[in-house]
Amino acid sequence: MKKTSISFILNGDNVTAEVPATWTLLKTLREIFELTGAKEGCGVGECGACTVIVDGDAVNACIYPVLEIEGRQVATIEGLADKDGNLDALQTAFLENNGVQCGFCTSGMIMSAKSLLNEKSRPSEDEIRTAIAGNICRCTGYVQIVESIDMAANKNEKMRT
Repeated sequence: MKKTSISFILNGDNVTAEVPATWTLLKTLREIFELTGAKEGCGVGECGACTVIVDGDAVNACIYPVLEIEGRQVATIEGLADKDGNLDALQTAFLENNGVQCGFCTSGMIMSAKSLLNEKSRPSEDEIRTAIAGNICRCTGYVQIVESIDMAANKNEKMRT
């Protein structure tokens, strides 16, 4: 199978990979870069388990053509913690507030929330629910997830003041 070279920024690092043109961003992240935080749930962009951030926007990596990633910035759940291993405020809030159940949807939920909080530091509950509307969790009623995102927004706001 013919491969194409792509270059992009992955979690702050310049990377290059040789990939088949038919691959998705998700397959590339998992197979080439061994980043397994983004999961394939449905494979058709419906469940959100594969959510990553591309140039600031939450996207479904399972349907994102890998060739469209050329020159872009990609952030995955693995890139949220700092270089010393300190978790992002969202990751901490999910742990502290029981926003994690089985964990399958968690990275996608966090990345959707991260995209929201990067755009709007203090979203309303409705804005939080809208931001995660494309992420399906089969374990919870979303209450702890929404509360976790709100908790992280509060922490971030306090850090700014």
